[in-house]
Amino acid sequence: MSNQTAGRICAHHHLYSTLARGMPAPRRSSESFLEILQNIWWRLDAALDLDMVYWSAKLGATEALMSGTTCIIDHHESPNCIEGSLSTIATACAEVGVRVNACYGVTDRFDDQNRLHPKVSPLSQMTDGAARGLAECDDFLSSGGRGMVGVHAAFTCCDETLQSAAELATKHSVGVHIHVAEGVNDVQAGARLENLAKDDWLLVHGVHLDRDIKGYLVHNPRSNMNNSVGYAKPTKRTNKILLGTDGIGADMNDEARLAYARLREFDVSENPETVWSWLTNGYDFFPEARHDKVTYNYDFADSPWHSAFTTNIRALSVEVDGEKILQDGRPTRVDLEQIRAKAQEQAVRLHRRLEN
Repeated sequence: MSNQTAGRICAHHHLYSTLARGMPAPRRSSESFLEILQNIWWRLDAALDLDMVYWSAKLGATEALMSGTTCIIDHHESPNCIEGSLSTIATACAEVGVRVNACYGVTDRFDDQNRLHPKVSPLSQMTDGAARGLAECDDFLSSGGRGMVGVHAAFTCCDETLQSAAELATKHSVGVHIHVAEGVNDVQAGARLENLAKDDWLLVHGVHLDRDIKGYLVHNPRSNMNNSVGYAKPTKRTNKILLGTDGIGADMNDEARLAYARLREFDVSENPETVWSWLTNGYDFFPEARHDKVTYNYDFADSPWHSAFTTNIRALSVEVDGEKILQDGRPTRVDLEQIRAKAQEQAVRLHRRLEN
């Protein structure tokens, strides 16, 4: 047994949510998943600007590194700040030394007059916002950025937008990164996507998915519990499973521990090696992370059976491409205190916007 592992991979993150911590409470309580989106997350992402995007990504990447996560697959949304958002995220992560696969999550939920439409007709026309989001993905990928084509969710996109996203992904030989049937509002996702989806797509959540469709399924147990959308039963799917956080940090050891407890509650015959495989499946997207070296404060960090039952496992050092980017638990490329201070400044700006 060893105190060292390869780099961890967060297969679904929202780095912009790093600034959400401590945000003002919504004006009214949310009784459903759709109301959570409307009252919290759709207000927050609409308030973002590039400074907020940069510092949230930089703090999120630094915190990921400090937990032993060296790679992030990020799903970004900032409908009033689309152009340049992906390169901003990529720059922030590169400065920390963390690899990122980025996409912009296109949506038709804001019409061309910037009015919110929570449920979009499949027969609607693509909005200007969705077209700009696709252009941002196209520009980022065309310039050599590592990423995918992002889609928010089928229920906030018309068929034209879904088809265009699939075509753009094929053009760039990448997959589509999309929330699928996370809540009951998106139960038609399987029917609308099954003829578009390909093996390299990332299907995020899949809690209410009513059929098998092609792609990797990204399980986000903590987020699903927090939003009370139900258990996704990932072991009942034929898809290859990855593990994400849906924006609640990027401590994959902690997420895996919770994922295992939730899995055992569902099926007492399961064991920790199942969840460990969800972690290692992430190397399909970041094969070079297998050569990263993460040293922990625990001698059995490479054991599924130990990690599943051991709390407070901390990364002491991280080596990526031969460079120590974490030493004695602190990042070496960037100033941790400065990042925290700058991110807090942006969080205050963001929270004031939300209050107003």
